[in-house]
Amino acid sequence: MKLFAIPAAVRSLAGVILIGLATPALADVPLGDDGLHKPDWLQETFLDLREDLADANAQGKRMMIMIEQRGCIYCTKMHEKILPDPRIDALIREAFFIVQMNLYGDLEVTDFDGTVLSEKDMARRWNTVFTPTMIFLPEEVPEGETAVEAAVAIMPGAFERLTTLAMFTWVRDKEYDNIDFQRYFAENFSPPQ
Repeated sequence: MKLFAIPAAVRSLAGVILIGLATPALADVPLGDDGLHKPDWLQETFLDLREDLADANAQGKRMMIMIEQRGCIYCTKMHEKILPDPRIDALIREAFFIVQMNLYGDLEVTDFDGTVLSEKDMARRWNTVFTPTMIFLPEEVPEGETAVEAAVAIMPGAFERLTTLAMFTWVRDKEYDNIDFQRYFAENFSPPQ
């Protein structure tokens, strides 16, 4: 016996509301003139990586280079769905100094070894073939090494929230000195089986 009937229009509206609640909201991250996303935590620098590392260290933060390109659907996903996660956003603001490079850009970049090239030529030198690519750096880079030679981790691609959170945490806590990332992730971020 039915006590009352719910009209189809109300059922449809309720379904739309429930789907909207289950789907995370997209962040509205502005685009720069170069077509790249420009979150407010991004550092504007002269792309002299030794100077950038010194600034990161002075702020007590870890430096990361993020290589992106205009129109990259994975970069968009990263900026609109992954990095705005409150846990990741807070971690970035607290612990990371992030410098952006354009895979096809013409701005000059000075690598740690003193080599000066355009963004696109530096990305080619570093064998960057996918965007986004995140290059996490140690607090000190030995003389003569490039950014990719010195990197403690390189994350090519836009991974899901949990993997991204784990990577940022692993780097922040210098767990790369103790455990490889896959094992760290499995032991600390994977749901129990």
